[in-house]
Amino acid sequence: MNKYLVLIIIAVLILAGGVGYRVFLLPQKSVPVTTGKVREITIRAKQNHWQFEPEAIEAQRGDRIVATIINEDDYDHGFAIDAFGISQRMPAGQTIKVEFVVTQEGDFPFYCSVPCGEGVVDGHKRTHFDMVGTLHVVGGK
Repeated sequence: MNKYLVLIIIAVLILAGGVGYRVFLLPQKSVPVTTGKVREITIRAKQNHWQFEPEAIEAQRGDRIVATIINEDDYDHGFAIDAFGISQRMPAGQTIKVEFVVTQEGDFPFYCSVPCGEGVVDGHKRTHFDMVGTLHVVGGK
């Protein structure tokens, strides 16, 4: 049998298996949905505080998030949510916008993805690793 024919048959079987899984076996909770609702939020990287404000954000599954992220510091930060493929650099003293659809339920951490140092805030040492928050996504209605 021709090796190219074998490769084509294997590719068709893999593709058919993926389609079959998506159509018949994928749990309803895992199926991406879009509600059409837009949720606008503002997140600040507070100056010399090594934290995001707010540290917790709520959304419904399927919402489109339009996040305006403000870096109040004189040095770069980053904003990342691994579950949704978000990773943006936030230049010093600038504002960025990030848009994505929350397609899954659960709690998803967001964090600073650019090493940004450390300092003392209200008598407590804070570092780059303290710049974390949670995106809490509940089921849509």
